[in-house]
Amino acid sequence: MSAEDTRKVAGLIKDEKFGFLTTTTPEGKLTSRPMALQEVEFDGDLWFFAERSADWLTHIAHSPQVNVGIGSGGTWVSLTGHAAVVDDVAKKKELWNGGAEAWLPQGPEDPSVVLVKVDGDTAEYWDSPGGRLATAFSFAKAKATGQRIDAGDNEVVDL
Repeated sequence: MSAEDTRKVAGLIKDEKFGFLTTTTPEGKLTSRPMALQEVEFDGDLWFFAERSADWLTHIAHSPQVNVGIGSGGTWVSLTGHAAVVDDVAKKKELWNGGAEAWLPQGPEDPSVVLVKVDGDTAEYWDSPGGRLATAFSFAKAKATGQRIDAGDNEVVDL
């Protein structure tokens, strides 16, 4: 893992509020749900709040390999890693915010509230500088010229 690669991914996701967390059921089916990204300095890990009773947490116990899709406009990140349920009151208090409270009014000290930590292995990103407008222009240009679209940067980085 290079610090430069991690900084690049951090910059791409820094203003994002939500990600789609994909887990695998015990039957082998993929299932996803939107989750609020916790505002921490990205170092390869992502954090989410959850209720201990959420049935999808059993997916993590069965198969900890997960994917988190993040993005909007012209920037997208697909992060793969291993998830774990974390029951650490100090960490819950550190990450607690108004968004978490809206979903989990019982508060960070309640035992029904847990954290899910995703320890990132790799992240693939697609970054189209200029966002949607630039992407639309590139699409129109490719259509008019018959050349392949210039969709920006696409890289896979090890975290």
